[in-house]
Amino acid sequence: MSARTTTPWPLVALFTAGYLAPYLLPTTVGRLSAGLPLSATEAGSIGSALLLSSATAGFLLASRVDRFGPRGLARAGLLLAAAGYGTAALTTTIPLVVLGAIVGGLGSGTITTVAATGIAGQRDPHRTTTLGLLGVSALAGALYLTIPHLGPGHGHPLAAIAVTALLVLPVTRRLPTAGTPEAPHTPAARTLRATPAPLPHRRAGLVLAAAMLCWSLAQNSLWGVSGRIGLQQAGLTEVTVGAVFAVALGAGLLGVIGAGALGPRLGRALPIGAGTALIAGCIALSAAATDLTSFATGEIAWNTVYPVVLSYVIGLAASLDRRGRWAVLVGSASSLGTACGPLAGSLLSARVGYPGMGVILALGLLLITAPMTAVALRTRRTAPLPQEHPVVEIPVVEIPVVEIPVVEIPVVEIPLDAVPAPRTAYDTAGPRQATAGAAAGPGSASR
Repeated sequence: MSARTTTPWPLVALFTAGYLAPYLLPTTVGRLSAGLPLSATEAGSIGSALLLSSATAGFLLASRVDRFGPRGLARAGLLLAAAGYGTAALTTTIPLVVLGAIVGGLGSGTITTVAATGIAGQRDPHRTTTLGLLGVSALAGALYLTIPHLGPGHGHPLAAIAVTALLVLPVTRRLPTAGTPEAPHTPAARTLRATPAPLPHRRAGLVLAAAMLCWSLAQNSLWGVSGRIGLQQAGLTEVTVGAVFAVALGAGLLGVIGAGALGPRLGRALPIGAGTALIAGCIALSAAATDLTSFATGEIAWNTVYPVVLSYVIGLAASLDRRGRWAVLVGSASSLGTACGPLAGSLLSARVGYPGMGVILALGLLLITAPMTAVALRTRRTAPLPQEHPVVEIPVVEIPVVEIPVVEIPVVEIPLDAVPAPRTAYDTAGPRQATAGAAAGPGSASR
């Protein structure tokens, strides 16, 4: 009988708070450019600095979550995010905005690291990742519908991230501290983290991390300039663009629900390989959009497939090391690609235009499809999916030793006063005794 699986809601909440900044990147960069005396490239550079700071935190903390404790690190990350993004939202001084974005990025990276490490220790990391993607997609979609109605200004998306961090802060009470065991539903994580071990699957992990860097770079190069494509090339209003983004993220919710229902039935290679090829086509279509129909079609199709592939990639990274180190390192490589995305998208679109940028990004995605699929195929043969063979930890129960007192039993001497038996009573058995008995006759027996 399988053990009951509980939902790690604190990890889902941390995942949502940590990934909200990248999900709001288009409106954040667009509002920085419109609300402050910044060019589009300068606003994209601030967005890149934010995400680069987030990736740096992930690289630095990848193997230190257990040492500092998930609860303490999560609280520190949430407070950094609230302070950094809050400062950037409340000021119009450019250096303070940049500093606040960097500090907030450090907080987001810390939050994401704690969430990724905890998710990797779950019996079913894909399910937990799916719930996290559902949370962040739903929240970002609601914010894309709300922010355009709050008036102009660069601070609204940044303030939304800061408020989310403060709202998630109370759930950290359910996280373990340094030196305490994990939650009861993660026995495998407790057992494996008890002793130090080298990083497994180094070649596969490095290939996946490098591919994920390029994968995220391509995604966020378009995502960082999607708002400008809708406003400038497709000729839409900010309200219409926000509505398209909200619908696209809603379609992403359906995609994530479908991925959660499908689970590991198709493995990881097919969703990652075929999904990345589909994303390449969606990026080319969205970048070439000139009206509402083509823009909405490209964005909605892209955002439907993107979180599905991302959930399987995160699950693949988690399967490489149940301690969560590869999950954090691959996630940090993804954040590094995400950080370079807005700047790369701005530079490419300035050089070759939006359609040319889409073609370049699509070709790059097709090139990295092969190594990502190869890693998924290789690990399928060497490492089972986490939920296929859960590790059950049998607790060792100490049985107390009961001392039984030794009682001295007195020896009682019994005197033998019996009359000695005659010698004939001990004669030997044989035919002679049988013949004598027969000669006596039946009538000689006593009653």
